[in-house]
Amino acid sequence: METSIQLSKKYALDCQHLHRGFSGNGATNNQKLVEILTSRNMEELKLISQTYSALYGQDLLHLLSTTQKNQLLARVAYLRMSEPHKRDAEIVRGSLSSTSSMDLNTLIEVVCTRSPSELQSIRQAYRARYGSDVEQDITRRRNGNLKEVLLAILNSSKIDGRRVDMSMAMCDAKVLYEAIESGRSIDKKTIISLMGQRSIGQLKAIFISYKQLYGPEFSKSLKRDKCGEFGKELRVIIRCIQHPEKHFAKQLRRAMGNSKAREVLMRVVITRSAIDIKGINNAFAAKTGLPLESLVRREFNSADKANGLVADFLIALLRGS
Repeated sequence: METSIQLSKKYALDCQHLHRGFSGNGATNNQKLVEILTSRNMEELKLISQTYSALYGQDLLHLLSTTQKNQLLARVAYLRMSEPHKRDAEIVRGSLSSTSSMDLNTLIEVVCTRSPSELQSIRQAYRARYGSDVEQDITRRRNGNLKEVLLAILNSSKIDGRRVDMSMAMCDAKVLYEAIESGRSIDKKTIISLMGQRSIGQLKAIFISYKQLYGPEFSKSLKRDKCGEFGKELRVIIRCIQHPEKHFAKQLRRAMGNSKAREVLMRVVITRSAIDIKGINNAFAAKTGLPLESLVRREFNSADKANGLVADFLIALLRGS
């Protein structure tokens, strides 16, 4: 086990490499940068940031976000070194500033895949940085059914969801069935209300019960014509709750070949490493016949040195998860 003195020396040495790599001063060992960024855990990266500030009197994350040196590598370093709740708050803010469907799905992925405690930390970070509440900004910047469902999910994240009640799940599954089948149009109000009163864990149990009782998954029942745009939007949210790896894989497939491919790929690999990136890789390969490593190599052509370093970084995270 390393002593505190040994650790301090290691972090100081890491900071020297980072300083040379991104401040513009001195020769850079780019492979060492990749090693530091991919082999250190979140707690170690936090200590490196603190050590950097003590050594150089500068915030490392600010340097990474403004440097003109190794810009693409600096971007992935910034995402990697940012504390997850602060990074997610920034991702949410960016998704609320755009009207594209891909950014809407990014907002969905944060709301629907983070734990209640993580969402609470994201709320606090968002308020501290932007001076407003996430719920208020969703209300102000989004319209329609999707806004109402997302607010319901955020509300449900405040519910203690440690215990799943399968009897209640069966009853709620029947409520969802009636909301779709009982009238000529879907009962949106009942569905949104129910989703706002149940934890994410309980919602998963409801969807399992629905399939057991009625055959198709609830999300497939929403494909009927009378469910309209509401059903289409709700299916995205339910897929993200039930099968997050499929949601992320679809995000990656949709981004292939367009201008956002690199940013989506960097975000997904970094935020889901050590969580479910292997499942995402499997879901992506099942639909495309290619592993994510191939997508990384294609999007970050190794013929370009800067791109090759980012590819090495992302592949190291993929292999290490």
